[in-house]
Amino acid sequence: MLCPFRTIALGLAGLALAGGTASAQSADKGPLQLEAKILLGDVRGRIDHMAVDLKRQRLFVAELGNDSVGVVDLANHSVIRTIVGLNEPQGVGYEASTDTLFVANAQDGSVRLFEGNEYNATGRIELGSDADNVRIDTAAGHVVIGYGAGGLAVFDPSTRSKLQNAPLEAHPESFQIVEDRIFVNLPNAHAIAVVDSTSGKQIANWPMDQGGNFAMTVDRARSRILVAFRSPPALAAFAMTDGKSVATTETCGDVDDLFVDAKRNRVYVSCGAGFVDVFDASATSYRRIARVSTATGARTSLFVPEIDRLLVAVRAGPAGPAAIWMFKPVP
Repeated sequence: MLCPFRTIALGLAGLALAGGTASAQSADKGPLQLEAKILLGDVRGRIDHMAVDLKRQRLFVAELGNDSVGVVDLANHSVIRTIVGLNEPQGVGYEASTDTLFVANAQDGSVRLFEGNEYNATGRIELGSDADNVRIDTAAGHVVIGYGAGGLAVFDPSTRSKLQNAPLEAHPESFQIVEDRIFVNLPNAHAIAVVDSTSGKQIANWPMDQGGNFAMTVDRARSRILVAFRSPPALAAFAMTDGKSVATTETCGDVDDLFVDAKRNRVYVSCGAGFVDVFDASATSYRRIARVSTATGARTSLFVPEIDRLLVAVRAGPAGPAAIWMFKPVP
């Protein structure tokens, strides 16, 4: 069980939308409360994606601009290890059955493997170029990694052997695994690809009218794929069965991550413009109920339902040193 979180700092600025009228929202009444700022140390430049080891209560932070991965003790709000010597780490994924951390590197296309306690290096997989997002398919027992000019590599984490390669039209950004299908954002192709996870073959292509479809998540309760676009900034919902557009609404700029909070019927969208937009998802459409201030460039985040926290990666800048801002959803 997770130890109680210590409150280090509180304060958020919200923007509620009701009947088309915006009004300020106080910190004690907002849907996200800033509970802690976990300093990452001397970390410079861009911070990319994150993953979590629930058993040890540890967060992994891809510190791309620093060529490192930070290991954060979430219970004690402290950095316990920094893995150095990487090459623009973008994606991280912790695979529990083999107790292995997978780190995907953009610059050399490698995937570095580390054991899950002391983080000693245990292997390396070469993907050629631009190794990016990492997903753990717990149902199938696989690790899936997007890379290069267009491909998903599927690995057996026990043998570390490649089981298949799914070719794609363009470089994959965020992708989500839903049973026997993988939904893949292809921003350079202005499309979403649907891949059969068993055969590795693409079975559908959903053309997109908007640009910059980098972020994606799944609204399982409503059988929808949610995508956040950058140009223009928008949150859109598509039917999982056929890609039909269900809803579209404006959101903050330079988005890179979004998550569904199923407990509260909410969607969290983190943006480099310096906000997290909070949407109510209880109706057919998605209605923004708050805009929470973070920091410029803080576009990557991770919502962890098991500890009920939204973690936002804030790079070093005017808002202060590099840190993980921990938000507690309320009520």
